[in-house]
Amino acid sequence: MSRLIRLASALLLACTPLAPAFAEAPAATGAKGLTVSVTHPQRRDLSETLLVTGSLVPREEIQVGPEIEGYRLMQIFAEVGDKVEKGQVLARLSRDMLDVQLAQNVANAAKARAAIAQQRATLDQMLAQEAEATSAVERSRQLRKTGVASQEVLDERERAVKVASAQVAAAREALVAAEADATLVAAQRDEIELRLKRTDIRAPEAGTVLTRDARIGSIVLSTRSEPLFRIAADGAIDLDAEVPEASMARIAVGQKVAVTPAGFSAPVEGKVRLIAAQLDKTTRLGRVKVALDPDPRLRPGTYARGQVELTRRDGLTVPLSAVMFDATGAYVLTVTDGTVAERRVEPGLKSQGRVEILKGLSPDDSVVVRAGGFLRDGDKVNPVAAPLNTSETRTGVR
Repeated sequence: MSRLIRLASALLLACTPLAPAFAEAPAATGAKGLTVSVTHPQRRDLSETLLVTGSLVPREEIQVGPEIEGYRLMQIFAEVGDKVEKGQVLARLSRDMLDVQLAQNVANAAKARAAIAQQRATLDQMLAQEAEATSAVERSRQLRKTGVASQEVLDERERAVKVASAQVAAAREALVAAEADATLVAAQRDEIELRLKRTDIRAPEAGTVLTRDARIGSIVLSTRSEPLFRIAADGAIDLDAEVPEASMARIAVGQKVAVTPAGFSAPVEGKVRLIAAQLDKTTRLGRVKVALDPDPRLRPGTYARGQVELTRRDGLTVPLSAVMFDATGAYVLTVTDGTVAERRVEPGLKSQGRVEILKGLSPDDSVVVRAGGFLRDGDKVNPVAAPLNTSETRTGVR
């Protein structure tokens, strides 16, 4: 019986030292901690943008209509989408009636020239008669002094001088009237030629034809509601965008805008050209005109969206997922010697999945890419460097 007791005691003593070893195993496992992805802050060129939407419009729309009315439209030389030069003929009106008027004017001009020649000849004749009458009076006065000529003869010749002078004056007036008639005929010719010139409807400026309301055979009227043609001057296209009132103060002329019209796979570069002086009281929106680079694919009326570059600068950045917020502001989690520490930061610009850190970090800090609710200040972790090209999208806690 004593041998059994001694054997049991020996077995009990042999098993007792093993208990602490099993108790320490879980503690060693817990000390290893979680594996997290970390990254160093990187310097990036960041830009802050504002999304705006609107429609494409011609920068300067020219309305082309007839300068004379009552004539039939005979020919059309331009269609929608055509590039036209300044002074190019777009359409032509009937000119038959004007050709007849021009022929009549040519005849009237010849008649006026003949009348002038006739009046000049008459004036020359009257001047000669006046000169002859004046000479006769002078001779009669000399003869009257010697008593050869009587007073009656002298009076008669003086009356002849007065009659000749009156005839000269009348001839001069007739010549002036004939010259005035010739001037009137010349003015009528200028008017007819101007009207003939205006039968060619020309483009006031170079540009692209947007619409054509001209129809062959129609009688054109200057009072018509719709112009014959609408032209985008120089083919220039703008984005007419709407901007919320809270962002209007940050818009400035010259800011770069990446505009993507409907159907485009890549944006078109542009710049803010014009900012509205007032906002719509109902919608609380302001209008901004963005000048676009020339592109034959641009069509007025197309819907488009634009990214206005409000500001651009180089700064220290971390992934957007690394920054968290609470009641006191923004913070990130850093890892130093395997220990997590909370670091307060001041965020700045946000762009392409990254955020600028104005204060609180240095390029040598190791920042947890995405902590979420898994980590707290003082936790022990196993940091692993995240790939640079995927650090913004990968989950930081493994």
